[in-house]
Amino acid sequence: MNIEYALAFAWRAAAMCVMLSAIGAAAAAPATGDSWAYRVVNRYNGEVRGNVQYRVDKIEADRIVLAVTSDTVTLGPPRTEVHSADGKWLKHVLINHDQPVDYEFAQPYPAYDFPLAAGKSWSSRVNAVNAVTGRRASVRVDGEVIGSEQVTVPAGAFDTFKIKRRIYAGDFEGQRSETNITETEWYAPALGRAVRLERNSGYMDQARCSDEMSACTQVRGDWNVFELVNAGATVIKP
Repeated sequence: MNIEYALAFAWRAAAMCVMLSAIGAAAAAPATGDSWAYRVVNRYNGEVRGNVQYRVDKIEADRIVLAVTSDTVTLGPPRTEVHSADGKWLKHVLINHDQPVDYEFAQPYPAYDFPLAAGKSWSSRVNAVNAVTGRRASVRVDGEVIGSEQVTVPAGAFDTFKIKRRIYAGDFEGQRSETNITETEWYAPALGRAVRLERNSGYMDQARCSDEMSACTQVRGDWNVFELVNAGATVIKP
């Protein structure tokens, strides 16, 4: 790499960081009826699993209510998500032992800590309730902004913050440990949402272990990639 190219690359990267930092707190304001969709890809084998669509059903002073639907049974039944006005989660799915579970959070779940900036990190523990069973859980979230990155998805090219989250779901049960979830998200401030999300999970199950602890391996869950395909009302079929 010659010095002129290196300087130009460094200048562009610095400019992107400044621009993203300036708008990192300004998520695009949604409106009732807004919708967008993600294509879901199985990261293990590259198979397209289907599409998930989000629609803004209601906007209140302190929350945004979203209707979530999918075009395949394997991606789950229709559900409702609730976000706070500043983008944190009040009701949202978390993976419990490879199964999606609706959690209602007693305190807003910090998926983000605005304003976003490269190198920023946060760690919080929040109380949650399984919306179906009523079971309580203490959920820990460790988040970090890795940096800025331009990514291309089916919906187009976007300037993003790359965020890494490590989540401990608090779903201890019998011989099964709590689920550990790793999420890498490319968040586009211009849209106020992720344009790409990669998520995998795992847990330990003592019932599947041999007598030798060295033979006890982690049970792997789904490894899915969500890519924004459109920001309109029509879901693009795979």
